[in-house]
Amino acid sequence: MKKSTIWLLALVMFIAFFSLLFLQVRYMKASMSVREQQFNEMVKRSLINVSRDLEQEQTLRYLEEDMLESENRYSRYTQPQASTNIVTEQAKATITNPDGGETEIEQIIQKQNSIDEIGKGGVFLSPRHGVNTISKTSYDLQQSFLRRYLYEQALMNEVILKLLYKASNDPIEERINFYELDKYIRSELLNSALNVPYSFQVIDFNNKIVYSSPGFSTKDEKSIYTQILFPRDPPSKLNSLKVYFPTKRDFVYSELSFFVPSMIFTFILLVTFIFTIANLFRQKRLSEMKNDFINNMTHELKTPVSTISLASQMLKDESITKSPEVFKHVAGVINDETKRLSFQVEKVLQMSLFDKQRATLKIKEVDLNDIIVNVANTHILKVEKFNGELDIDLQAENTMVNIDEMHFTNVLFNLLDNALKYKREDVPPVLMIRTRNEGNKIIIQVEDNGIGIKKEDVKKIFDRFYRVSTGNIHDVKGFGLGLAYVKKIVTDLGGSIRADSELNKGTKFIISLPVITQK
Repeated sequence: MKKSTIWLLALVMFIAFFSLLFLQVRYMKASMSVREQQFNEMVKRSLINVSRDLEQEQTLRYLEEDMLESENRYSRYTQPQASTNIVTEQAKATITNPDGGETEIEQIIQKQNSIDEIGKGGVFLSPRHGVNTISKTSYDLQQSFLRRYLYEQALMNEVILKLLYKASNDPIEERINFYELDKYIRSELLNSALNVPYSFQVIDFNNKIVYSSPGFSTKDEKSIYTQILFPRDPPSKLNSLKVYFPTKRDFVYSELSFFVPSMIFTFILLVTFIFTIANLFRQKRLSEMKNDFINNMTHELKTPVSTISLASQMLKDESITKSPEVFKHVAGVINDETKRLSFQVEKVLQMSLFDKQRATLKIKEVDLNDIIVNVANTHILKVEKFNGELDIDLQAENTMVNIDEMHFTNVLFNLLDNALKYKREDVPPVLMIRTRNEGNKIIIQVEDNGIGIKKEDVKKIFDRFYRVSTGNIHDVKGFGLGLAYVKKIVTDLGGSIRADSELNKGTKFIISLPVITQK
């Protein structure tokens, strides 16, 4: 797959993922806003109903008090006289209501006659006289209902006047039973499907707290709702009810119970996609480096094979065999090229180490300073060939480590070989190996004064097949496996390695290994 195709695919997927996240966040905010508005509307409607219930309860109370007073007053005028004899009659009549309708009623009529008249033998009415009496009774009933209607209307007017002028002058604690108020609030909230905890305060028109239930707090202003009690009171005497909902945030955020898992899974998909794309680019780069490695390896192996083939053909010539010096030279060439070919094959075989999770190491206890001295003595001839210097500064005192001697020796050889490969032209190489102790570790530094490495390349030099560009220097050979091999061996030995470099000044490799502590 082409790199441009990978980038296009990555761009499309990134846009799709971030658009999905944006839509989820926007929908989540909209849902929470709707949830909060729904909560606000239900609370406001409930508190308005509470205020209405309190007004109705107050009106009913005043009406009952006035009805009781009117009955007491009316009873004083309806007591029967001692000198009067009451005669009870039953009559039916149809009356006209104040609204224009007609109602048929059955009324018991009490007639009062004096004892003197009865004593004289009474009065016997004729049929004609009886009809007139029924008509008069119907008229009297209509008049009685009219007077009762006017009385009740006056009574209601009186109650209204009391509500207007008396109720607002009474203290709010006398007008409201706070226990009943709590019941009203709870009932209205449950009717609105809000089964949430709350606490409330009653504040009078002087802004004085008259009553406060336990748990009321003023820290969260958005969770406090205010409702005017008895809104028809004069504006200067309005009392208010404040209700605090401590779990409002939980009620609103309960909508997140669906969105949080959705966003988590979306984020997991995004991370997985990023990892896949990064791994795809890594594999692409690794494939390119492998191709470069194969081309380079083919050239490196082809050269000694061609030289050996040519030398072997020369040995077939009888004239060569007759000249010992020429024969010796040709044999030397074959030997040198064979060694070169073996070295290249060994480099290729090192690749097998990277296909295993851990290299097969022969661990034993050795003195690291002794290994460094041996490596320096072996490598000094190569350095002197370029008129350079190789010094060691062994400051470490605790130097016993558990390592594979052969592989760690190869690690030091690789670092020193690279220092000579990437030396500066016309500048004698100066190499230095230092050791020191830091806690329970030993630090090994291999320094040179070579061409250095760019900062962007320092992080990649330990990757397989990666080779730093050397500009106009074309005689540096290799497969890009040396430093990858170094890092793997050091890591498998339980240590770490890093590089510090400055362009045109040199490079420093720092290896850290655990030392053997005395028990």
